[in-house]
Amino acid sequence: MIIAIDGPAASGKGTLGRRLAAHYGYRHLDTGLLYRAVAKAVSDAGGRAEDREAAIACARKFDPAWLSHPDLGKDGIGNMASIVSAVPEVREALLNFQRDFARQPPGAVLDGRDIGTVICPSAEVKIFVTAAPEERARRRTLELRQRGEPAQEAEVLADILRRDERDRSRAVGPLMQAPDAQLLDTTCLDIEAALAAAVRIVNSRRAR
Repeated sequence: MIIAIDGPAASGKGTLGRRLAAHYGYRHLDTGLLYRAVAKAVSDAGGRAEDREAAIACARKFDPAWLSHPDLGKDGIGNMASIVSAVPEVREALLNFQRDFARQPPGAVLDGRDIGTVICPSAEVKIFVTAAPEERARRRTLELRQRGEPAQEAEVLADILRRDERDRSRAVGPLMQAPDAQLLDTTCLDIEAALAAAVRIVNSRRAR
């Protein structure tokens, strides 16, 4: 079984994806890390996020070992990744890796922006996770501060809104809810409540 989880930044989809994978004994892939890894590779090579050719070159030589780098969670890398991920050739270069991961037994949970619409359009379960921008900004600010990074909630909110706009307006693989995806709003839910709701969605689909 493939479980596709999509949603905007800081909606909780990554944590939910990991918890769902552990619950069912499936493999998990945070596909956003792929674009963060490419962004970091561009940065390490001295390039800028807007350097399309550098981003394409790094994506085409993508190494799964990059996914374990501790710096991928930094906010600056996330901002670069949002820009890099809008390059069609970058998304194309990473497509097969994601689909190959999804096909491996015993099952997989993938979270990102276009899993249910582009990467795994025939996934058995699709969940679109969302939350109010203000709540997402609060969560992201708390996460950054817990990692020792300075963060102002108003600035984080502005950044989230910019990323939402880039994600929704890009030409290839834009952020959108698949027609057959179940909406899960986590604005007022903690992770345990969100997990319980997601498990109910998955079990309902499995029962069919």
